[in-house]
Amino acid sequence: MKQLILAFILSCSFAAQLLAQAQSDPLAEARALINEGNAKAAIAKLQSLPDSKEIRVAHLLGVAYYHADDLPRAIETLAAVVDKLPPDSVERREAVQALGLARYMAGHIAQSIPFLEQTLVWAPNNNELTYALGMAYIQTRQATKARESFSRMFRVANDSASAHLITAQMMIRLEIHEAAEAELKQAVEKDPKLPQAHYLLGQMAIYHARYDEGIKLLEKEIALNPGAAMAYYKLGDAYTRQLKWDEAVAPLQKSIWLNPYYSGPYILLGKTYLKKKNLSTAEGMLKRAIQFDPNNKSAHYLLGQVYQQTGRAEDAKREFAMAEKLQGNLEKIEQ
Repeated sequence: MKQLILAFILSCSFAAQLLAQAQSDPLAEARALINEGNAKAAIAKLQSLPDSKEIRVAHLLGVAYYHADDLPRAIETLAAVVDKLPPDSVERREAVQALGLARYMAGHIAQSIPFLEQTLVWAPNNNELTYALGMAYIQTRQATKARESFSRMFRVANDSASAHLITAQMMIRLEIHEAAEAELKQAVEKDPKLPQAHYLLGQMAIYHARYDEGIKLLEKEIALNPGAAMAYYKLGDAYTRQLKWDEAVAPLQKSIWLNPYYSGPYILLGKTYLKKKNLSTAEGMLKRAIQFDPNNKSAHYLLGQVYQQTGRAEDAKREFAMAEKLQGNLEKIEQ
């Protein structure tokens, strides 16, 4: 993301002048190395200069650290020089921008906000920066400012139902469910027919084991948007969680008919038919799920159960082993 965000700086006349001087100016040569994606070589060159602590050198060294993904050094170096750079200069703007993004990516969310806000003053239409700032506002529980950022980014009115919906979707990505639910309720209040809002509310209700509430919300979404494959899928999911296998079949089938390339409904239908002792149909559904998602451990495990119940011990052993392997791989990734 950072390469896109900083592109407007590196294409300015300042960078062009430095590149033209690259044969005689070590700073221009270091800048050229950064532009070429060789930030580590730029760092080595800048560190070798006798005046490596001089403000222009330190500024460019901080930028190089940023491009080399050495965020702690980028933050330390840029924080020491940013206020010493000439106001409104390209160098100052670059330092502010890189420092804000470095702090954001390093997890210093609150500290990144003032720098990102400064950057958007001179780059108001930069979507990547607006996105980072909006996500930072969410993580610091500033819902109103987050909504302002996302409404500007998506070109919708700040007080509209759509702005609340978009902000809620971003909150869900960060698993900040309580705030997302509040945004969605405001969206529905402002526009009861807004697509996706009831679906997301239903999805969260199911996540929190409020199944009856989730079912009602999903049914509302389907009434507004009968082509919503994911709403049918989550409706079937809610019924399986309630062990209502017969009720689960129809919405899961509809989900597949609307979107035949997503493994989720096949897995739940496979589980449903397994519970209903319709083993041949369960096998077909689970094999189709694995076709679309070969690394889904649940699909392999359920297929192993089908094979076990149909007396195919070797096939069952193979599928259980695969499910165990995939679970092990997942645990390694999470560590």
